[in-house]
Amino acid sequence: MPERDHDDQEREFDLRWADSAEHKEPSARARMLAARWKENPPGPVPFRADPDHVARRHRRSGWVSTAIVLGCVAAVIVLLGYINFRTY
Repeated sequence: MPERDHDDQEREFDLRWADSAEHKEPSARARMLAARWKENPPGPVPFRADPDHVARRHRRSGWVSTAIVLGCVAAVIVLLGYINFRTY
């Protein structure tokens, strides 16, 4: 057990040492994007989506989706009843 406590203390020390570092190396993805953007910077991106783009999408209302699901359940029940009726 004392060996385990020593490992925990060592790991805690390492974490404190790493967190207190002045310079932190960026991730591989951050380095890759920085290199790519140096040659070809990305264009401006709006903070919010264009409201016309959202309005153009066709969405089914909740009751239509509910009717479709209930219709499928009813069809399965009828099909199972028909199969059960034919077996007798």
